[in-house]
Order: sequence, then structure tokens, then C-alpha cells
Amino acid sequence: FDGKYLGHETFLTKIEDFPETSEPVWILGKQFSALTEKDEILADVTSRLWFTYRKNFQPIGGTGPTSDTGWGCMLRCGQMILGQALICRHLGRDWRWSPGQRQRAEYINILNAFIDKKDSYYSIHQIAQMGVGEGKSIGQWYGPNTVAQVLKKLAVFDSWSRLAVHVAMDNTVVIEEIKPQEMNGDLEGACALAEEEMALWKPLVLLIPLRLGLSDINEAYIEPLKQCFMMPQSLGVIGGKPNSAHYFIGFVGDELIYLDPHTTQPAVDPNEDGQFPDESYHCQHPPCRMHICELDPSIAAGFFCQTEDDFDDWCAQIRKVPKP
Repeated sequence: FDGKYLGHETFLTKIEDFPETSEPVWILGKQFSALTEKDEILADVTSRLWFTYRKNFQPIGGTGPTSDTGWGCMLRCGQMILGQALICRHLGRDWRWSPGQRQRAEYINILNAFIDKKDSYYSIHQIAQMGVGEGKSIGQWYGPNTVAQVLKKLAVFDSWSRLAVHVAMDNTVVIEEIKPQEMNGDLEGACALAEEEMALWKPLVLLIPLRLGLSDINEAYIEPLKQCFMMPQSLGVIGGKPNSAHYFIGFVGDELIYLDPHTTQPAVDPNEDGQFPDESYHCQHPPCRMHICELDPSIAAGFFCQTEDDFDDWCAQIRKVPKP
């Protein structure tokens, strides 16, 4: 998909259908056949939340930008990967979007968390302003690690979802940081409330910033990266090409499948009852594809573990992935 606004109304798109191939199509932990399940593939892709550049929203910080065109693509990709986590959390991985119908309250709540307003949990306003604390001025381009750190900070305020967002640094997931009760040592001195809090599992969003090469992706990482999209816990990958971010949701053969935020759409205002036109938040044409070797080596992979068993299963799967 490659689109640009010409003036205000004309929108050109280049749409390519899926290749006629017997190779499996993997999308966020689900396997499809490109030969017999094209409708199912498109329905699954269309059901993902698609966050793009927007224009004419409230000024960020009261006096800042009213559009994120040209600088907000990685922020939008961060919204997409977290949006997928919220869908899994509240609606389930198998939920499908039905255009033109009255939507479930949980879905409306999720979408409202990303609306381009200063008081939405994960709005472009909140991400841009929280990024100042990470050393990024408003309007500055983010990398995958920065957006992961910002999402971790913002999730604390989302009392409805009660997510635990963990950003694994130095290419390492430390299990004791996610499951404190597994730490060695005597817990008798801890107060009962602290023990109870530690025992309660919060749905986990695990974001792992990675560097898969110097200037290009090292071929040794290609198969392990594909394995990530095959895991049922997969939230996909945020990354892209230099200064051009995409949200990668799967692969077919040696092509990555992704949603592209580089389309400018008008900001949307909810109605008084909280419902609002949501068609522009779903990509209703075949998704974009690019060869995996074109991927910038700086990425962040995401996984969602609703339960502690999901996390234990993820750990077991990761240990089986061949090391480069």
C-alpha cells in the first residue's frame, strides 16, 4: 500500500492482493492459507486497529502541533501494537470487527483510549508529551525503544485494563522481574498486602527492543523473527525502514505483512453517546508487504500474556527458538 493525499480529497492507493502461494500466511499467531482463506486473512487484518497520521486535532500541549504528519509514524505504530494488546485483553484474539454495526462497549472503550484528545490514555497527545521525559521534544521522531518506554509509563494510568507493561532491555527477559514471587529470599518480612499484590497476575504486555544487525538485518535473525509471529502470544513488531515506521503483523514466505500509518486522515470526534464513525480505524484493503531483508535492524517485538500460564508457555517456546 502506498498512498498520499493530493490536495484534500484525492487518495491514490496501490493495492496488491496476496500471492497465490502454498506457503502459510502467519498473522499474529494464526496460520492461514493464501489459496483457500483469503477472505479470512482480510477479515483478520481488517479487525486490527489501524492508527494513521491525523490532522485538525486539538493542539498538543495547548499550543503545539494539530497534526502528526511527518513525525508521528512510530507513535502510531506504538498505538497499534498496544491496541492489539487491548483487543486481546478485553475482546480476545479471535474477535472480528463488523463494519456499520453497533459495536460492543469494550471495543468503544478501547478506541476511546486512543482518540486524538489530551485526556485519552494513549492519545498522540499523551505519547508526545510523555516522550519529553524520555528526551524527545514534541514533534521529534521516536525509535521503537522510546515508544515502548512511553507506553509503559502511560499504561499505569489505565485502571480499566490493569496491564503490566514490561520493557525488556539488553535483549534479555528477566523472569524474576515479571514474576517477583520467583525471586530467591525470605518474603516473611513483606507485609501481607505486598504479598497479595505480588501473587496477583496482571495481563502482561511484553515489549522487547532488539537490534538485529548494524545497518541491515543479519540473515541469522530472519527465522527467529518469523517464529515470533507464529507464537499465539504475538502482538507483532514495530519497526520499519529508517525514519519510516510500520506495524508488522505477520509474514508469508520472505515477505513481512504490515499496516502502514503514513496516510493523513481527519481527526474523529465521538458522538455524545460515545459511539463514533470507526471505519477509518480499520484498514479495509489487502495489507502491505515488504521483503524481510528491507527491515531496519532496530525493532521492538511485542507479546501478550493474559495469564501466568500464557507467560510460562511463551518462555518455553522462546527457549526452543534456534539461537542465531
